Amino acid sequence: MFVSQRSQFLAALVLVTAGSAGSLAQRLPVVATPQHYQLALTPDLAKATFTGQETIDLVLQAPASTITLNAADITFQTVSADGQTAQVSEDANKEQATFAFAKPLPAGHVALKIQYAGVLNSMLRGFYLSKTAKRNYAVTQFEPTDARRAFPSFDEPAYKATFDVSLTVDKGDTAISNTNVVSDTPANGGTKHTLRFATTPKMSTYLVAFLVGDFVCTSGESDGVPIRACATPDKLALTPYAVKAAEFVLHYYDTYFGIKYPMPKLDMIAIPDFEAGAMENFGAITYRETDFLVDENHASDGAKQTVAMVVAHEMAHQWFGDMVTMQWWNNLWLNEGFATWMESKPVAAWHPEWNIPEHEAASLDSTLALDAQAVTRTIRAEANTPDEINEMFDGITYQKGGAVLGMVESYLGKEQFRKGVHNYLQAHMFGNATAEDFWGAQTAASGKPVDKIMESFIGQPGVPLLSFSEPASGHVTATQTRFYGSAAAQQAHASDPAQSWTVPVCIKGGAQDCPLLSSASGSLPVAASPLFFANARGEGYYRSEYPTAVEQKLVEQVETGLTPAERISLIGDQWAQVRAGKAKIGGTLDLAVAAHSDASAAVTGTMLSALRSINARLLATPAERQKFAMWVRATYKPQLATLGMPAANEAPNTSELRAELFGLVGGIGQDPQTIAQAKQLVGQYMQDQNSVQPTLLQAAAQVAAQHGDATFFSQLQHVFETDNNPQHAEQALGLLASFEDPALTERAMAYAASSKVRNQDAIGVFGRALNSPATRDAAWAYIQNNWPAVSAQLTEMNGGYIVRAAGSFCSAEKADEVKNFFTAHPVHASARGFEIAQAQIKDCVEFRSAQQANLESWLAAHGQ
Repeated sequence: MFVSQRSQFLAALVLVTAGSAGSLAQRLPVVATPQHYQLALTPDLAKATFTGQETIDLVLQAPASTITLNAADITFQTVSADGQTAQVSEDANKEQATFAFAKPLPAGHVALKIQYAGVLNSMLRGFYLSKTAKRNYAVTQFEPTDARRAFPSFDEPAYKATFDVSLTVDKGDTAISNTNVVSDTPANGGTKHTLRFATTPKMSTYLVAFLVGDFVCTSGESDGVPIRACATPDKLALTPYAVKAAEFVLHYYDTYFGIKYPMPKLDMIAIPDFEAGAMENFGAITYRETDFLVDENHASDGAKQTVAMVVAHEMAHQWFGDMVTMQWWNNLWLNEGFATWMESKPVAAWHPEWNIPEHEAASLDSTLALDAQAVTRTIRAEANTPDEINEMFDGITYQKGGAVLGMVESYLGKEQFRKGVHNYLQAHMFGNATAEDFWGAQTAASGKPVDKIMESFIGQPGVPLLSFSEPASGHVTATQTRFYGSAAAQQAHASDPAQSWTVPVCIKGGAQDCPLLSSASGSLPVAASPLFFANARGEGYYRSEYPTAVEQKLVEQVETGLTPAERISLIGDQWAQVRAGKAKIGGTLDLAVAAHSDASAAVTGTMLSALRSINARLLATPAERQKFAMWVRATYKPQLATLGMPAANEAPNTSELRAELFGLVGGIGQDPQTIAQAKQLVGQYMQDQNSVQPTLLQAAAQVAAQHGDATFFSQLQHVFETDNNPQHAEQALGLLASFEDPALTERAMAYAASSKVRNQDAIGVFGRALNSPATRDAAWAYIQNNWPAVSAQLTEMNGGYIVRAAGSFCSAEKADEVKNFFTAHPVHASARGFEIAQAQIKDCVEFRSAQQANLESWLAAHGQ
């Protein structure tokens, strides 16, 4: 499953820790093992209900009088087995149903027959309704624990079985499921028809899918596999790009894994109401429209890159997650971390001009910052209840899991790592596996201690800080401690037991085999070089700390001695030291000056992220903001002017760099000329949507919205409500949260809380407004005063996000407000988000106290 990160707010996902031992009671008793499901479902889209007939062929380990499986929101009609009718008892809290038989069922094979009814709910999970202005659709989202809402089942990933699915639907509708249609026959006197699908391979229940409606598709093919991209009829024209992406990716993965795509076809379906970004249902991947549908001829490179990445992520799961599945949810990272690491490979090969490795380096820097917070967790953590499992879908599972795999690949070498992946998949085809199975395969294939590296990073939380001496006599001394992203967190954990990792340390210019640091301190070989940099290629999962003289040389030669990925690593390390209270903010600004004309958009973007954090956290008064704005204009406006306006067929990096600088100079820099140009470009776009380069338009629209009026606000509302392109509509909605006029901020919040905005989209507006220093006070006031309307837009998975976003404040008073409000108004599955919010506010208060005077001194010394 891809968790959408298209809004800045959703990029920082809520973290969780281990569940309690008592929650083990929600696991199914080990009595029966399913072998095959036969499912026949008849949905009624008008009444929002469905009926089901199900036969589960299972094996009893011993004679049994009861069988317990998972069921939620199911109305049982009859249950029978071995000629007996069962009595049904339900436990709603455990989402289980128990069938009791008068006589014990014999050990061995048993056919359990169930007739039942259910509701097509509006909760975006299970078998649910998705709506457009014209009609209803019936679609599914089962991961992690919601197949039980569509059919009674052994709804745990280890209980793999085969499935025969048939759907009886209205005559004018079609249906899509995991495998190909094998028959289509009239039903109910010709008013309906029944589509029967081929038997699936063995798979977990959470990967089953079925969708009903008037979907239409664009078709393609790769390596003999038919591929379709499907959507509602009005959006068919936006599907061809996804087919092109899938065609390239499928052939790439066939070659990389050395195992052919394991299903007879690949369908990809865009769904109007869909909470996640995408879901890897085996052979029938589902997507949020904004992460799948794109106008190839007029979209920005960023929008096309997002679609390609999401397609590649979900397709990676077809092997790693679907064909071979984790044994239990504590190893969810085996699915999601791997897919996050893998997604960039085919996209980088397909479009090398997108400079994907640089974007990976920037993502790694963000992940290190996330994991260095006071509240984090281990990659592998206990999770037993549905709430605990849902909360596992976070930045630690996805981004840290992927980053650690990337580090190990860099250590082993790409081909050696690929061999280990192949051996792991080959050994567990259509079965379940554990983390130990994966790194055992890598250790056996490489002969290197991958197991020790992986266990040290998977089994303990946090980020290693490697502190280096000055190189001497061909060696350097390195010590490791746990790095915390704030002084308060460091102090709070001062008495904790010391941590150490088994870390591959790849030193720039050093030996091809990266030496391992596996103790608190050690001596590492280093080649003679005028420049010492301890994270070659920027792929190591650690922060680096250098002596002053070494760091000064790195800053002086940042543009000539380091690759873009390494520059991103250096910038991230330096800014992290400032945030942690280990360095003064002037060091970051000196580095910004040294790298201010960097030609890489990803490098510049990493630096600008630090500048935006300074603007949000340190600048408390208009006078301070004006001084900082003047420095931003003086430093970055000349480069923006040098880039000029977009040229035909320019490199994507140039477009992205211009957009980064435009947003900075017009936003934080408050440059009047850039603001006026932003409004001009937006006005031009309103007259002709193809008249402004899409990448520049995004930056211009953001600046124009910050300084926009009620008329522009209404124009954006109109775009959101009428534009058939989901990309355009989503961008317009997100911009509503950027208007700095408090009255318009309140209007944006009220709009997001209304029935005109789907709940999957509303959370992004709330979060974005809370995260901006110019809008958060008005947004927070609205949330407190209109909580019933706001909370009505929260779902099972996204409720914690709004609590997490409230951590953007920077005063003790606001910390108390946030604490008191969410204590009085608890949000489902948000305990960790609440803890993170409190810690972030505390960290910001401390950071401002420690660094504000340093910032003022530095600006004064540089003429501001």
